[in-house]
Amino acid sequence: MNEAGHRSGFACVVGRPNAGKSTLTNALVGQKVAITSGRPQTTRHVIRGVVHRPDAQLVLVDTPGLHRPRTLLGERLNDLVLDTLAEVDVVAFCVPADQRIGPGDRFIAEKVAQLGSADARTPVVAVATKADLVGRARLAEHLVALADLGDWADVVPVSAVDGFQVDVLVDVLVGHLPPGPPLYPDGELTDEPEHVMVAELVREAALEGVRDELPHSLAVVVEEIVPREGRDAARPLLDVRVTLYVERESQKAIVIGRGGARLRDVGTRARRGIEALLGARVYLDLHVKVAKDWQRDPKQLQRLGF
Repeated sequence: MNEAGHRSGFACVVGRPNAGKSTLTNALVGQKVAITSGRPQTTRHVIRGVVHRPDAQLVLVDTPGLHRPRTLLGERLNDLVLDTLAEVDVVAFCVPADQRIGPGDRFIAEKVAQLGSADARTPVVAVATKADLVGRARLAEHLVALADLGDWADVVPVSAVDGFQVDVLVDVLVGHLPPGPPLYPDGELTDEPEHVMVAELVREAALEGVRDELPHSLAVVVEEIVPREGRDAARPLLDVRVTLYVERESQKAIVIGRGGARLRDVGTRARRGIEALLGARVYLDLHVKVAKDWQRDPKQLQRLGF
């Protein structure tokens, strides 16, 4: 590798809830590093995914959706995004092509326009996500509206689902990075701790097919990941104990399901991803508890990792 011509740096993926940020991050990295869901506000942590190229290393920072917050949790997630935006080399602002540009997009456009100093603005690349969901005429109309929304360094339509222009977007983002050596070892795709990834996989499984009220009220905490004693070293088994927190008894019933059927299904789905992540067989022990109104309680938010 010729480090003299090598570029490296951070790109923050930002947009309103459900704009396709996590799906795009996974497509750019080429492997799943962020959980995805059809529900808004699925991402609650800053997830880093690393794109390795011979000439560059692009560190993608997937963030929670910026929104007008209604709870203390919402305020803290917004603060997390804005703090992250202040520290990156380039911003990828995702605006889904299958929806009209709305107040949420304008709110974010105003925020990202203020990044950097007056003499050195942080470049912002406007990304028209979900391009596979619309025809050419609608995509062209969306790109014109997107160009009018702000003073962007570039405008790029992409589809994370079928790979349309994903490589083009990597080229564009890399073009805005400063010269520098790699920041992460070759082959490392994320710096997320294992327990955070495990918690996210459980939450993703729990969000599948549930009612609208639940996603915001669900928090997941990994209590422990320990090797089962007395197992053959060639066939290890990990005991993974996880607690899912909801805000009300009615939500607890939704997560558990009739006779525990839904929770067993969550465990089966999550375990597959966890075993792939940890590289070992897993015994997944799930428990559901009520932490009343935790999204609005500073002490409970801190205990749950926010």
